[in-house]
Amino acid sequence: MQSIDVKRLADRAADREVELIDVRTPVEYRQVHAAYARNLPLDSLDPQAVATSRQRNSDEPLYVICQGGNRSSKAVQKLIEAGVEHVVNVDGGTSAWVDAGLPVVRGKQAISLERQVRIAAGSLVLLGAILSFFVHPYFIGLSAFVGAGLMFAGITDTCGMGMMLAKMPWNRCGDSGSCSV
Repeated sequence: MQSIDVKRLADRAADREVELIDVRTPVEYRQVHAAYARNLPLDSLDPQAVATSRQRNSDEPLYVICQGGNRSSKAVQKLIEAGVEHVVNVDGGTSAWVDAGLPVVRGKQAISLERQVRIAAGSLVLLGAILSFFVHPYFIGLSAFVGAGLMFAGITDTCGMGMMLAKMPWNRCGDSGSCSV
């Protein structure tokens, strides 16, 4: 898999037009994104549609960015497997882009998906502990289930709770471009 750091990509963008897709959720994209990125969320990424839209520019690289590099790596792999050529992962993602002081578009601030996962997981663990103490001891299974899910997420680098929360209405933007958060 090819990759590029944010400074080199910004230098290329200064010389010519580049195609950069941001595979984060619409809410994350609305908060802050690279100045010339367009949003194609990973969960709705259609590699065939991307391939079709790139037919006229198939010799130019397609750069893929996310928050830190994990989702963009998955998107790049998905695109390559579908036969899209010249796909390049942006190392460090939007975090590195912002840290480097490169041009960004800022919008409405919201609670990040990562923080939402931590809040939900912590609340469920606490709820399970409280219910097991006051209602029935078997409610401790809720805390154990969440703990097992967190371990699975850490081992596989895939967060089911994060994917589920990303589909919630407050993490979606409507057709008008307005977000629910």
